[in-house]
Amino acid sequence: MIKVVKFGGSSLASAKQFQKVGEIIHSDAERRYVVPSAPGKRHMHDTKVTDMLYDCYALAEQGKNFAKELKQIRLRFEEIITGLGIELSLEAELKEIETQFQRKAGRDYAASRGEYLNGIIMAHYLGYPFLDAAEVVRFDASGAFQAEETDRLLRERLAETERAVIPGFYGAAPDGCVKTFSRGGSDITGSIVARAVHADVYENWTDVSGFLIADPRIIERPEGIETITYRELRELSYMGATVLHEDAIFPVRKEGIPINIRNTNAPEDRGTWIVESTCQKSRYTITGIAGKRGFCSINIEKDMMNAEVGFGRRVLQVFEENGISFEHMPSGIDTLTVFVHLDEFIEKEQKVVAGLHRLTRPDSIDIESDLALIAVVGRGMRSTRGTAGRIFSALAHANVNVKMIDQGSSELNIIIGVSDSDFEAAIKAIYDIFVVSQL
Repeated sequence: MIKVVKFGGSSLASAKQFQKVGEIIHSDAERRYVVPSAPGKRHMHDTKVTDMLYDCYALAEQGKNFAKELKQIRLRFEEIITGLGIELSLEAELKEIETQFQRKAGRDYAASRGEYLNGIIMAHYLGYPFLDAAEVVRFDASGAFQAEETDRLLRERLAETERAVIPGFYGAAPDGCVKTFSRGGSDITGSIVARAVHADVYENWTDVSGFLIADPRIIERPEGIETITYRELRELSYMGATVLHEDAIFPVRKEGIPINIRNTNAPEDRGTWIVESTCQKSRYTITGIAGKRGFCSINIEKDMMNAEVGFGRRVLQVFEENGISFEHMPSGIDTLTVFVHLDEFIEKEQKVVAGLHRLTRPDSIDIESDLALIAVVGRGMRSTRGTAGRIFSALAHANVNVKMIDQGSSELNIIIGVSDSDFEAAIKAIYDIFVVSQL
């Protein structure tokens, strides 16, 4: 059996956390390929190394002296090395970083150095070979990830070694310039490595024991999720569940590799298993609840809209021309509503309104802001009657007004639009009826 293990920033924030990680890896000989993140926060008021690198590079970009900031970064890594009691110098690497900052090598290069340096420390600590991600993870000139080329390069290189440390989050373009994934991209690297080595399991170690049914900032001590499918996870991740980067699903999904979310600080916990499909039933009708704030709706009214061929296409054309993606588009006979992110829309709202008038000739256009979307997700909803009725009964009982309802034919999720002020009350009401009272 082959296991790929990825450790997040909180798992590698200090020498003490490094030692926990070392014990986890050495406790199972099947954990052969390790993907580390950059050191995260050691405490609530601490700064992540990636943020320190961004701040340091910003000074370099402005032509200002950044020696003090680079020294603080040096001290973070030296503290880890000293605490581990290993003989290792990062002097040459830090000197190269300083030189590249002076040459203005780019924000992606700057951000990637936390993973790079942490990977070197991890490889030295474990006694594993170090493989620089820039040599095997490929992006094209425009910054788009090249999945197949990366898979080929990784297969070739990792076939030569039974164990390795590959830093997460970054790769390189054809010209050698470092490119990064979006924040949290180390999850993606772990998934890519798992695919390349045909891993049996991809373990993603973080500071929580898997996914929770709801946000613990809203629900006190919510129940955990034991097993979740890729499709369910995709829905929840997109709507705000942040334990795993949503794009980390795709490489392992192609190979049918399960993901196991584990807690570095509680390694005995089973965590959450993410799988392609399962016959295991959820403990509850729903698998999870997640949501996002900061949406607005554009409601378009026009008599006989349903008889006008191409009306929907023309509406979406206006949003496309303004570079705005839409979230949902519920419609009636004479109405069509488009939900979009407020921050994408607000600067262009009058251009959009003018474009809609020009292309669709509506009777009226009404805009509503300060909206939130909530996703109720669960494979158990397919076989359970009255799920939607229970949701809306719970919301009515909590005096929450529903602005929008959207359910796909898969019956995997129901999207509910509510006022931003009702966001937390809505989640509490849904959680209570399905998990607490189970009415």
